[in-house]
Amino acid sequence: MSHEAYMQQAIAEARKAFEEDEVPVGAILIDADGGIVAAAHNQVIRLCDISAHAEVLALRKAGQAVKNYRLPHTSLYVTIEPCVMCMGALVHARVQRIVYGASDPKWGAAGSLYRIGEDNRMNHQPEIIAGVCEETCKQLMLDFFRVRRNMPSSPGVPDEF
Repeated sequence: MSHEAYMQQAIAEARKAFEEDEVPVGAILIDADGGIVAAAHNQVIRLCDISAHAEVLALRKAGQAVKNYRLPHTSLYVTIEPCVMCMGALVHARVQRIVYGASDPKWGAAGSLYRIGEDNRMNHQPEIIAGVCEETCKQLMLDFFRVRRNMPSSPGVPDEF
């Protein structure tokens, strides 16, 4: 499958979060053979858990599925650039590749605000691929916050979350 096909599955997870009134971030983790090991979406509010980001939940599910906290030879597809917490977890888990849709200039730790994955002081540097299905991922986030803030969709509304 292509990066775009996997990202579409992450987008489907993000839409579940949107429907649950959670920030619409979705993630899937695939193994070296391209099989989906775990899929998750943000559940911070529902679980009353600040760490219940899509990426962390996918890592937890995958760890249970493979009976290991290390997840080498895996790729994470996530709709929005991971934050510092999620990038730290991904580095610790030894995820080989992180593919994300839209950048997050306020919280992004995979290139926008911080570059945790590129820090050679860490014992693992995942490959990072940005911008896959970027417009769809970005639009989902913008739509969510427009609804949440009761803002009209218009040219005057800033294009950031």
